[in-house]
Amino acid sequence: MNSDIGEDKVPLLQLLTPEGARVTGRGNSAYRKRIAGLKPEQLRGMYRDMVLTRRFDDEATSLQRQGELGLYAPSRGQEAAQVGNAYALAPQDFVFPSYREHGVLQVRGVDPVGRLEFYRGTDHGGWNPLEHNAQVYTVVIGSQALHAVGYAMGVQRDGLVGTGDPAKDTAVVTYFGDGATSQGDVSEGLVFAAVNQAPVVFYCQNNQWAISEPTTKQTRTPLYKRGEGFGIPSLRVDGNDVLACYAATQEALERARSGGGPTFIEAFTYRMGAHTTSDDPTRYRTTEQEEVWRKRDPIDRLRILLENENAIDDRFEAELRAEADALGERLRDHVRKLEPATKTQMFETVYATEHSIVSEDRAWFEAYEAGEPADAAYATAQTAVVPQTAAVQQGGTR
Repeated sequence: MNSDIGEDKVPLLQLLTPEGARVTGRGNSAYRKRIAGLKPEQLRGMYRDMVLTRRFDDEATSLQRQGELGLYAPSRGQEAAQVGNAYALAPQDFVFPSYREHGVLQVRGVDPVGRLEFYRGTDHGGWNPLEHNAQVYTVVIGSQALHAVGYAMGVQRDGLVGTGDPAKDTAVVTYFGDGATSQGDVSEGLVFAAVNQAPVVFYCQNNQWAISEPTTKQTRTPLYKRGEGFGIPSLRVDGNDVLACYAATQEALERARSGGGPTFIEAFTYRMGAHTTSDDPTRYRTTEQEEVWRKRDPIDRLRILLENENAIDDRFEAELRAEADALGERLRDHVRKLEPATKTQMFETVYATEHSIVSEDRAWFEAYEAGEPADAAYATAQTAVVPQTAAVQQGGTR
C-alpha cells in the first residue's frame, strides 16, 4: 500500500462493502438515494458487463502472449470503476478514454473485436467515435484531458448545456490514471475547464501504480485534492464499489449538464494485472499486497450483493458463463482474421474536409510507395494539389 500518504485512511465514498453489504451510514444518504432506484435488472446488467469485461481482458492478454496482438493494457480489478461510471452516462454524453477503459467501451456498445484492432496494429482506432459517442483509445498520457475539455467547451458553445432538456443537455468524461496527473496536459485541462465552467468530468482511476512508480512518488496528498486546487468540486470514491462509482458519476454529470461546470473524481482502485503485457509487476510489488486487493475484488463484491438480495440464480450465472465463453471464442476467431488497413487510411480522417497539406502528404506517400524517388514524389505531390489550392483561393475571393 502507498502508506506514506495514508491511502487506506483517506475518507472515500463507499456504498457497498468488500463483503457485499450495502453501507447505511448517515453521511452518504444523498448518494444512497441515487442508487435506491436501481432495479435488480440494472444491477444484473452491471454485473454482466463487469464479467464480460474481465473475460475480454483475459482473452486479449492470452492473444498477446500468443503473438496475435502487439501489446495490450489489462484492466483487471478496475471493472467497477469503469462500468459503474459508464452506467451513469446519457446517450448524448461523450467519453474520451485512455488505453485501458475496456469496461466503459463495453457499456457504450463498442464491438469487442474492433477494440482490439488498435492493439493488433490493423487500425489506428477500430471504431467510429460518432457511432458510440466514444473516442478511440489514447496512448499519449494525459492528452485526452485536453481533447475532452475542448470538446466540452464546444458543446457549451453549441447551446447543449443548461437547457433543462434531459435529452439534449450533454456532458463529457475524460479518463486517466494516477500517473497522468503528473502530466502537464491534465493540469492544463483542469485550468481551461475551471475558468470556462466546461461540462466535463475528470475521472481519475488511481490504481496506485504508474507502471512501476507508486503514487507516493508522485504526490504527498490524495489525488482528488488536485481538482480542489483548481476550484473544481472533487471527491474520492471506492473504485472497487460499482454503486459508489455510479452515484458519484451521476452527480457529476448532472452538475455538468446543468451548467454547473466540471468535477474531479478519484476512483481509488488497484491494478490487479500488469501495466501492459510488456510489464512484470513482480519486480516492484509484493504478492502480499496483491492478495489484499484480491479480497476486495469488485466482481465478487457485486455478486455477493446480488446473491444476498436474491437477484441472481444458477440459471443466470450459467447463461452468463455461456455468453462469456462465446465472447472468448469470437475474439480468438475474429482477431486472428483481422487484416491491416490500407496504408493511406491515416490521411482520410485528419480533418472533416479535404486539406491541401494533408492532400500533398498523401500524394507524396502514394508516389513514393509506387516507387518514385523522394524528390520526384515531392514534385508529383505538388502538381497534384495545385489545382485544389487554386480552386480554394479562387473560391475565397468571390
